[in-house]
Amino acid sequence: MTEGELERFVASGVPAPSGAYSHGAVAGGLIFTAGMGPLRADGTVVEGDVGDQTEQVLHNLEAVLAARGRSLSDVVKVTVHLADVGRDFAGFDAAYRRVMPAPYPVRTTVGSTLPGILVEIDVVALA
Repeated sequence: MTEGELERFVASGVPAPSGAYSHGAVAGGLIFTAGMGPLRADGTVVEGDVGDQTEQVLHNLEAVLAARGRSLSDVVKVTVHLADVGRDFAGFDAAYRRVMPAPYPVRTTVGSTLPGILVEIDVVALA
């Protein structure tokens, strides 16, 4: 793939996109992922607290990156959406630290309306 090319892809082992989007795109030497929720490959939501959901989201992102030969160690930037930042930040951060390898990438965490889930995450990684 040359510098000016764009490749969009759908990964296996994660829920199929629920709308008109790809799981990821490769451009400019980077992989950009769609926001991933706490869904199993069969599309069911992981019940439990924000920690349980965060671990599932990160495993989904691992699968998307693995589709292009990369891992969470290659992540440069993380954007996190929490349904309730005040209530869920500590639990999210503890789960994130268990799964995301150090040194940690840069990260932004914001509050968002997330119907039926507690967390959604997207990443930018080296291609």
